[in-house]
Amino acid sequence: MERSELVRELKTLRKGRGLAGRVEDRIGPLLRSACSVADGDGMVAIREKVSDRLTGLAADLPEDLRVAALAAFAICAEARQPLYQDRVRWAAHRLDRDPRTVRRRVDEAIDLLAELASSPSSSPAASGDQWHTSSLAIACVVDPPLILERRRIVADQEGLQSLELAVSLPAGRPSATVLYGGTLVDRGMETSSRWGYGLELPRPMSRGESWEVGILFQPPSLRPYMVTVPRQPCDEFDLRVRFGRVPPPEVWVLNGAFQRDVSDPGYRGRPSQMDSSGEVHLRFRGLMPGLAYGARWESSDHLAKSGQ
Repeated sequence: MERSELVRELKTLRKGRGLAGRVEDRIGPLLRSACSVADGDGMVAIREKVSDRLTGLAADLPEDLRVAALAAFAICAEARQPLYQDRVRWAAHRLDRDPRTVRRRVDEAIDLLAELASSPSSSPAASGDQWHTSSLAIACVVDPPLILERRRIVADQEGLQSLELAVSLPAGRPSATVLYGGTLVDRGMETSSRWGYGLELPRPMSRGESWEVGILFQPPSLRPYMVTVPRQPCDEFDLRVRFGRVPPPEVWVLNGAFQRDVSDPGYRGRPSQMDSSGEVHLRFRGLMPGLAYGARWESSDHLAKSGQ
């Protein structure tokens, strides 16, 4: 009974503007419980908690169901049209399917989300998140390739001692130097292009305590984009890209894009202007785990993709 009621609540939530609209009166009791929404939470807090929870659950779905779900609830920044049918058409275009098929995908995704949310092992308290990023700043020089990353994290559990991170680059493992904040631990290649690494903190952190680390990456080459795909929630992301002597003819902003769109030649994003020194400065807030944020440019050179 509980799962069927949660399905009903999720189908109510997808109507109208979804999570982009006023949500206080459209979040049912079971969804409030599944997303740890408290009685005193306002609209902004409710939206953030529900968005974070559904995004985390959707990460376990097949890609077509994940795209359909994030579009249906207006979680994806590019699918925040005021009407559900408009968001369905957007997802249909992204998935190269007809709208009727996407509606079936949304229903299937909602059934699976309800099942995942109803499982005790997937509750927020049991999710195993040990920390989150309060601010991430990346300064990138394209030629020659150089990436400076500064990250301020907040411990979400008592006694946090290490961070697990990763970076994806076309030529595999980069040269990495910790400037401050911890000791680097090489976790090896997770895939052919993603290098996993850890940071051992100088001392255990208390729950709610913040800490900043700085790392300098020197990759042998870059691809024509610089994005972050957070594994944990990220409150703020500040990105600066300096192109050097030969700036690209066009630069586009990727704000909550799906990961496969980052390298899709047919996907562009919102145009962005460079300043007189050939730099682009972008800011993002409220980043969702599993979605891509950053810049992409027109270039025949290779890029870097920073995934945390």
